[in-house]
Amino acid sequence: MTARKPLVFGASVRAADGIIIALALSVSVFSGVLVYALPGRQQAVVIEGSDGSWIFPLEAEEIVSVPGPLGATAVELRGGRARVLSSPCTNQLCVAAGTIHAHGQWIACLPNKVLVRVEAEEGAEELDGTAW
Repeated sequence: MTARKPLVFGASVRAADGIIIALALSVSVFSGVLVYALPGRQQAVVIEGSDGSWIFPLEAEEIVSVPGPLGATAVELRGGRARVLSSPCTNQLCVAAGTIHAHGQWIACLPNKVLVRVEAEEGAEELDGTAW
């Protein structure tokens, strides 16, 4: 068995690979921040139920009782996050969903017809993550 000769440009190819990988990671992180951070735009929590809809600033601190066909669903707004505290549905998937805090995230309680979502302030014309 003969030993293979190293490539003449072996070291420079490895350095270029590292530079390309670092550049790709930087572009990915920067793009993610631009798409999901929504700088300069206020975010709001929109809660929809069978009796209408409510809009709260994401920074609100309260518990909202949302009526539905099965009973009341409790939605908590605290610390810039929203979550479903309790619901009369049987599977409790909406409660297990955890918290939401970024534009485009949502929680739905389908049996009780309640939807909680985070949106950017109305009137904003720029593209966001859900537009792509």
